[in-house]
Amino acid sequence: MRNIMKRATTLRRLALWVWFLILPVIAQAQTQLGSAAALRAKYDAVQTQLAKNVFGRPLVLESTEASGQLSGDIFAVLSHPFDQVSASLSQPGVWCDVLMLHLNTKHCAVRGTAAARMLAVSVGRKFDQPLSEAQRVEFTWQPPNVADDYLSVRLSADKGPLSTRDYRIELEATPLGDGKTFIHLGYAYAYGVAARIAMQGYLATLGADKVGFTTSGKDSAGEPAYVGGVRGVVERNTMRYYLAIDAFMDSPKQVAPRLAAWFDSTERYARQLHEVEREDYLAMKRNEYKRLASNVAE
Repeated sequence: MRNIMKRATTLRRLALWVWFLILPVIAQAQTQLGSAAALRAKYDAVQTQLAKNVFGRPLVLESTEASGQLSGDIFAVLSHPFDQVSASLSQPGVWCDVLMLHLNTKHCAVRGTAAARMLAVSVGRKFDQPLSEAQRVEFTWQPPNVADDYLSVRLSADKGPLSTRDYRIELEATPLGDGKTFIHLGYAYAYGVAARIAMQGYLATLGADKVGFTTSGKDSAGEPAYVGGVRGVVERNTMRYYLAIDAFMDSPKQVAPRLAAWFDSTERYARQLHEVEREDYLAMKRNEYKRLASNVAE
């Protein structure tokens, strides 16, 4: 019995560490496009994919796996005017609202002065738990690049749990006209031996049956064969944070509709994203927002 309990505890820890490994799912994957012109050129290049894809919405998801690094990008069209997107997503506090939609985010607060902002993010399990049991990652908020036709937001963290390091979180946006905005959302981080071992343990146990969105042909039954492993981890969480941004823009002032919209949108991709039941998620998040409102320290 003791060995079974010990194994269960180890698996739970692996699940939490793996969430740390994919925490910055809105970070830069390869290189920042860097300008409205470059972002618009990317939009022109992926228009066919935006119009016809498996997501049922104008979205392109890319991911790569290289030695010691995982990366992912989303390119998507938001049905919101650029001025609204820019005004909202150029504010650090809004990113806490975006991050809080994720199952594992327990608390998020903006710290520091106007000249040196950071986001203190506490993460934990997929159910209610005290903040004393959560872990914290601190992201430096860099002054955003805000122009009439371009927005660039970037956060960074030098280190994370285990041997993870060099986190980069990034969003770019440019107007399309007709009240719509084209965005680039991605991530990148480096990892070492300890993180690799944790990831391998997770993928061999709790994450063994989980998949991403990219297909690699057909399985023996003629159904789509989805990518698994670490690329699957990256793709699932990239999608979760894109849906969080979309849900926030739909309900920037109302928490309850935002939570419901985020959960319902993830359930459209239940094969990849389902983790908990709707009422359990909503109850957990209501409690976490009450804790935020009470100014409970991390």
